[in-house]
Amino acid sequence: MTDQWLPYQVFKQEREGAPFRNVGSVHAADAEMALLAARDVFARRPACNSLWVVPAAVILARTAEELVGERGRKGAGEQGGGGAGEQEDSVQYAVFSKQSDRQAMTYVEYVGEIAAGSPEEALRRAVEAAGAPALVWWVCPAAAIARSGEDDIPGLAAATSKLFRLPNQYHTVVTMRQLRRGEEGNE
Repeated sequence: MTDQWLPYQVFKQEREGAPFRNVGSVHAADAEMALLAARDVFARRPACNSLWVVPAAVILARTAEELVGERGRKGAGEQGGGGAGEQEDSVQYAVFSKQSDRQAMTYVEYVGEIAAGSPEEALRRAVEAAGAPALVWWVCPAAAIARSGEDDIPGLAAATSKLFRLPNQYHTVVTMRQLRRGEEGNE
């Protein structure tokens, strides 16, 4: 038994036509609650057109190093297993990857969907189909993605009416120095 809510990975689309990018995670009892929490955490200030949440447990994640290690083990040990052919029970998998370290705040972004019989097969096909090597790959069943709908768009609008301040706009250090010197109201 666990006393923790399930972790969900959050993907945000900043504007129509932009890719969905992983922006972090939330913990929630179900996907609907995860979408609400994601809205409050990740869409309160910055631009947001749409949100996706995915249970972290259904994501198959691999780094480039892990993929090289897996290929090395397969090459040394078992010779078969790579080309099983098209399976009848194929499922659509969403594929996410990180191509470079340029955007430090983005872990992975959505690159498309692929039909496969298992997450491992979907990952293998995605890596083979990719034009460039990626640093990180994530694969999850497309059906596991909870998406915000058209009626959620007003709730994703930025809270522009509430004043937003950066930490340097709070003059705490100067005020504390004045208080220590006894300059509170002596003018």
